[in-house]
Amino acid sequence: MQAIGWILLILVILVVAAVLWAVGAYNGFIKQRNLIQESWRQVDVELNRRYELIPNLVETVRAYAAHERNTLEEVTRLRNQAAALAQSAGGGSATTQRAEVESALSGAVHNLLVSVEAYPELRSNQNFLELQRELTDTEDRIAAGRRFYNANVRNYNTRVESIPSNIIANSFKFEKAAYFEVNDPAVRKAPDVNFGEISYRGEPAPINEPSRDPKPAIPASDPDALPNPQSYQQPPTAPGGYAPPQS
Repeated sequence: MQAIGWILLILVILVVAAVLWAVGAYNGFIKQRNLIQESWRQVDVELNRRYELIPNLVETVRAYAAHERNTLEEVTRLRNQAAALAQSAGGGSATTQRAEVESALSGAVHNLLVSVEAYPELRSNQNFLELQRELTDTEDRIAAGRRFYNANVRNYNTRVESIPSNIIANSFKFEKAAYFEVNDPAVRKAPDVNFGEISYRGEPAPINEPSRDPKPAIPASDPDALPNPQSYQQPPTAPGGYAPPQS
């Protein structure tokens, strides 16, 4: 009887220890998931800051380089579309649709900054230089936020895949989070620029022109959902200091 009592006691201790470990592991996943969401929101703040800077940049360039109408309209269209998607998503998560638009916007802004090399007067304009500096600072903060976000994702994903914590992850549907990184080789390569090729002339498009290629509205995201920024890309180095660091 005494031996049975000791066995029962050991079993109770093991069960209690297992329960305590499971609770701790679950709470750890919740904490890491919240940290990932919060670190993404910090990046989202800087993306919205970029939305605010782009209209002023477009108007400044238009005053000196009206021939670049195609580029200016594309930047404006993508900016409006990205801002609308960000508002629809509430800023709490990064959808694949938004990531694609943000990537296209980064490329369009990069091409615009490259094209101004053909306009010396614009490159010496103080307002343009200030906007370029602010965009550079914003991109630096986006890159820093991306590094912090990726570090949190790495720690979280390691626990999701590791034994024995993967038991809790599988039981409670804690799925792997997506990294926020440049994964398109074409984005890493600076585009070829032909300054002899001038866009068509015409009346400038208004800054608040609605997107001509609207995307369907994004439903409110699950508060427990993880961001999915795997397609979001940073622009490559552009003349004049527009060079966000890469992690």
